[in-house]
Amino acid sequence: MWSTAREIAAGDLVIVWLTRDAVQPLVITPGKELNGKYGVYRHSDLIGVPYGSKIGSRNGRGFIHVLRPTPELWTLALPHRTQILYIADIAFVSSWLNIKPGSRIIEAGPAGHLWSYEFHEARVNKAREEFSCHGMDDIVTLTHRNVCKDGFTVLDTVDAVFLDLPMPWEAVEHAKKALRKDRTTRICCFSPCMEQVLRTVTALNDAGFTAHCVPRDITMYETLLRPHQVDSVPALPHIGQVSEKLKKAEQKREEKRLRQIANSRASAAGKRKRPGDADESDGGRAEGSAGKRPKTDDEDDVLQHEDGQLPQAENHPSGRSAGAAETEEAKFPQSVTESATPTKTTFSKTFPEVRGHTSYLTFACLLPAIPSAQADPATQEPVSSSGLPVEVVHLRPHSDTCADK
Repeated sequence: MWSTAREIAAGDLVIVWLTRDAVQPLVITPGKELNGKYGVYRHSDLIGVPYGSKIGSRNGRGFIHVLRPTPELWTLALPHRTQILYIADIAFVSSWLNIKPGSRIIEAGPAGHLWSYEFHEARVNKAREEFSCHGMDDIVTLTHRNVCKDGFTVLDTVDAVFLDLPMPWEAVEHAKKALRKDRTTRICCFSPCMEQVLRTVTALNDAGFTAHCVPRDITMYETLLRPHQVDSVPALPHIGQVSEKLKKAEQKREEKRLRQIANSRASAAGKRKRPGDADESDGGRAEGSAGKRPKTDDEDDVLQHEDGQLPQAENHPSGRSAGAAETEEAKFPQSVTESATPTKTTFSKTFPEVRGHTSYLTFACLLPAIPSAQADPATQEPVSSSGLPVEVVHLRPHSDTCADK
């Protein structure tokens, strides 16, 4: 059905990946065009291109990816007329029903050998047309039928039954008739509501279904996904780099604080000058120092601070003397060598919003019937190798798990 060649040829079925949410199948037909949101793509331009290639539009505004069909992509690309099963549910159902090559399956809903039953006639006709177009006529038998009332068309034939119905409990007895009796067979019911699950489990218990594993209880599962987003970020800087930056920031803040103190002292000293000092300063300006005034001790300190020379009497920003700080820095060097370049760190986080509940999957098994003895056990008493009669104990299944009704 799908080409296994490396390059795309005329008549091949490909999956066109437009966006994450827009995937569609396409049959390559020379002379036709694919009209997309961001441009036009000629079918003839896709011939000879390897699968998985990125194809640009003619106007250069967009691009698409042409992929080889897979079961997962095929499920996403097919037209959906009803609610579909998601990938996680499909994989889970296929595993628990033990579906493998050569299995014969009954599926009640639209869509080895598959017998598919659907009560909606329009869906049946459309599905039959698609099965024929996909080359599945020899492995799929599609029937327009209400299985809850009329049952299935096969008896003691299939290995598994999958029921995607509003009232699956009404089809449990019909499913039991269709399942094989010479081996362990399985059934799965797909129900969105818990009330449906309760009624289905009751019907399965009444029909003699059980579980394949111990304890032999009918099981129900809900598939919930937690997708993770994986990304890489630069590694955290070395502790020496961080401490060095912090020390520089503290030093700048301390220098700024000292300058502010010096400026405030200078302005306060100017306000405390006497009137006679003002006259002397005026006379000084007339002698050639106009526009200037003698420097104060505080201003000398400020100029020294601006040149980067802090007063030796001041304490270190961390509360220690400058000499003690230099001694400790020499004792514990914080410099990082150039060879210790930071590498990237990979981390993952869950998406804030994910798809939640889809439906409940109820699984059960029908064990093969015990073959009848050739002779009547009531008339023939078993004996041991020594010729003495032996006591026979018949073990019956627990009434809670497998009731005989």
